[in-house]
Amino acid sequence: MKGNQQKLFYILIGLIALVNCLQAAYTELIYDEAYYWYFSTQLDWGYFDHPPMVAGMMALGNLVFKGTLAVRIIGVLMSVGTYILLWETIKDPRKYSFVWSFIVLVFSMTLLNAYGFFSLPDTPLLFFTALFIFFLQAFYDKANWTLSLALGLVMAALMYSKYHAVLVIVGVVFGNPKLLKNRYAWGSVLVSLLAYSPHLYWLYKNEFVSVAYHLFERPNRAYDFFDFGLGYWVNLIAIFGLTFPFIYKTLFSVKANTSLKKSMIGIVLTVLVFFLVSSFNRRIQTQWIVVICIPVAYLVFERLIEDKKLRKQLWISGLINTALIVFLRLGLIFEPLLPISYEAHGNKEWVAALEKKVGLAKVVFEDSYRNAPMYAFYSKATTYSLNSISYRENQYNIDGSEESIQGEKVAYITKKDIQSDFSFQKAKNTVYYGRWIDHFQSYSLLETKLLEISAGVIYFKLTNPYKNTIALQDLDFGVAFLNSYKQYKNLTPINFSKEEEKEMNNKTLAPGASILIKGAFKKPTSYDESGYFKITIASAGLPYLLGGTNQKIARWKPF
Repeated sequence: MKGNQQKLFYILIGLIALVNCLQAAYTELIYDEAYYWYFSTQLDWGYFDHPPMVAGMMALGNLVFKGTLAVRIIGVLMSVGTYILLWETIKDPRKYSFVWSFIVLVFSMTLLNAYGFFSLPDTPLLFFTALFIFFLQAFYDKANWTLSLALGLVMAALMYSKYHAVLVIVGVVFGNPKLLKNRYAWGSVLVSLLAYSPHLYWLYKNEFVSVAYHLFERPNRAYDFFDFGLGYWVNLIAIFGLTFPFIYKTLFSVKANTSLKKSMIGIVLTVLVFFLVSSFNRRIQTQWIVVICIPVAYLVFERLIEDKKLRKQLWISGLINTALIVFLRLGLIFEPLLPISYEAHGNKEWVAALEKKVGLAKVVFEDSYRNAPMYAFYSKATTYSLNSISYRENQYNIDGSEESIQGEKVAYITKKDIQSDFSFQKAKNTVYYGRWIDHFQSYSLLETKLLEISAGVIYFKLTNPYKNTIALQDLDFGVAFLNSYKQYKNLTPINFSKEEEKEMNNKTLAPGASILIKGAFKKPTSYDESGYFKITIASAGLPYLLGGTNQKIARWKPF
């Protein structure tokens, strides 16, 4: 019987893999996937938003397939690998009588299901969490240096997948503090640090840009109970759907009578408590907590084997979940099935509409790290996202892609109808406008260093990191003001006297050279609401860009 049930398990896993492959091939990319695909076109040890695992997955898939399947195939394999690892971690021999129950349990978990065909950083995070727990079980049975090496490499893979992986590692130790006294455990930590050192070096070279952004520079907003607080609890329901009351009830009744269970419960508690605390100052996204699905699936299934009532409850709610998920998945391919349009709909259509307007031209999107890679994926054109002061930093700010379009003729795409040469409809009731720029120069990498600011006078150093000389008359300077949550509010231009302006119009800035600039600016009307300011620069006809480092008003006291 065991052999037949094991065979049934792998047949079902094979069918899931086949279905996910078809879904991956026929569902259009979502915007995050397009962005990560863009990462994969320039392989590196790190990226602005995430570590490099998702980019490596896509690059590997592209060696074998083309189109959306190339982007997603490794994620599909990792997803079924996650199911298999979970199954093999369960050692109770009675599990073979409940293969269908296991499939219903894991397949009905909404995001665990979605990451079966979408390729996102959470896909490898889930896979390596399952692999981590698989090795951890063997480690608890009999620790040795071979398992220490394996755990170290898997921990590094976790961290290469997503920074949130640190919660998984901390959770394991939190659940079982005895690991702190285990020499093999410390050996695995050393291995993981060595394996992770290329990314740490990348962070160092890039001034820890990812860490700084996520921890300190990311714009936020005032606390909103419905979006922040209540939103957190809604997310806890969303990841399990209709099975949530039975899953949480079961989870809270689990007895931590083994080291593995202690670590699993530690992971769940660490993730939930961390994001509960975080929900007091930011909106928590559902996928941030999805990693708890791995230990939860193990712990709930173990109880499900013994509890007939629980099996019935999970079968009924899980099958309803599954039916809804299947309907939604069909709707991702056949848009008319869904009452609303999702971001996987209509991308080929708007790309074709724009391509008809601009042909093979290079395209610059204003404030859209989402549209730029999506257009590049489907059109194969060179694209760039020009990030203005009202937007946010992203990969386009650090990867040197601006260099490929400097001085080129480009189609500049924006939501603003200002001197447009053409327009196109991107989605229902959403029109974008375009204009031709014969000689594109954005200078987003110009460096500014604030030296002094007081009574409406600012003094700063401007450095040219480009290979070409820049005429100062092509630049406009401003002081941007942000609120205490680092959201852009308004901007006041930096003005110069007639003599200063005349002098600047005759000056150029050679490659690598610096110049000291002094100008005047006015106090904005909403100054009292400001918490930060920064120097920002615009070049001929383009918006003011993200600018330099955020400066605390309380420190400089400019007025």
